[in-house]
Amino acid sequence: MMNSKSLLMTAVLLLCAAVFLCGCTGTQTTDATDGATTPAAGDENATVTATETVAQAEESVLNVYHAGSLAKPFEELEQTFEVAHPGVDVRLYAGGSTKLAREITELGKSADVYATADYSLIPDLMVPAEKADWYLTFAKNRLVLCYTNESKYADELNDANWYTILAKDDVNWAFSDPNQDPCGYRSPMVIQLAELHYGDDQIFENTVSAHSNIKVTEENGTYTIHATEPAPELPLQIRPKSVELVQMLQAGGLDYAWEYRSVAVQNGLNFLELPEAVDLSSVEYADTYKKVQIDCTGGMKVATPVVYGVTVPTNAEHSAMGLEFVKMLIGEEGQAIMNGQGQPPIVPANGFGDVPAELADLTATP
Repeated sequence: MMNSKSLLMTAVLLLCAAVFLCGCTGTQTTDATDGATTPAAGDENATVTATETVAQAEESVLNVYHAGSLAKPFEELEQTFEVAHPGVDVRLYAGGSTKLAREITELGKSADVYATADYSLIPDLMVPAEKADWYLTFAKNRLVLCYTNESKYADELNDANWYTILAKDDVNWAFSDPNQDPCGYRSPMVIQLAELHYGDDQIFENTVSAHSNIKVTEENGTYTIHATEPAPELPLQIRPKSVELVQMLQAGGLDYAWEYRSVAVQNGLNFLELPEAVDLSSVEYADTYKKVQIDCTGGMKVATPVVYGVTVPTNAEHSAMGLEFVKMLIGEEGQAIMNGQGQPPIVPANGFGDVPAELADLTATP
């Protein structure tokens, strides 16, 4: 038989064991290093949390660099793609197409897809840097002059007097940076083409040159816009990305802004369409467009119709999934999205260079 001392010791040990077990059941601990809360043993949520952690670890991230004017259609495409590929997290990076191309070619950024508002940036910048060896042209657009109901002289605006309104000292207007964004170097091109179309050689001087260091020279019928150092002064403003101008316009900070037609449609802006000989929308006027070129920090750009391009860079971390994204973009689902966002797709997409076999059935060789 146990003596009283042994019984007392046994009771104490049993009591300690009970306290220890109660303290371990259903509690949580906090990692002191990062403040993260971790389910303790016996927590009914522990299995779910562990499963979620494994799923997150296995999830692939697809980095898509794209022109700002593709923001809304690509947001819709992102959702569609993630539904079709549950283990993929599409991350969109919008910006000026020229700036994004330089991040890939000069800074070594890794993008799984690169979609540009000017397809020529791929053969001009990315191919020489060995960051691309093929590309597709997949959509078209045109430049328009956007405004709101509150814009000065909006009730007088038409396709025959818009440039006289922009020349007024009390009208605030803008375009994006020619050295970062294709819409930025296309806007001065459109204004110079207007001189040729309307037969008025003072349009550019009265609108752009009067309020910036952007000048034009002419030689043998070719007009060169010099825009490496814009230095704008009010009432003209120049911003890094054309999509930034939408918010400024809606907030009343601008009366007019140059944008792509699709951006105007997507944001519910009023806009003035210009003749095709001016707005860079038609291949029929390609010979007229090429009379104008612009000198930017990225080199000389000749005016051409607005055509979008896409590629999977050679340094992509997830090139196979990047191809799947491009396949959806140029397929029926992507075409429907682009049409719905006011951005006409090119059907079929045109392929250049060593186009992957996976895209062969969806592309044509021009």
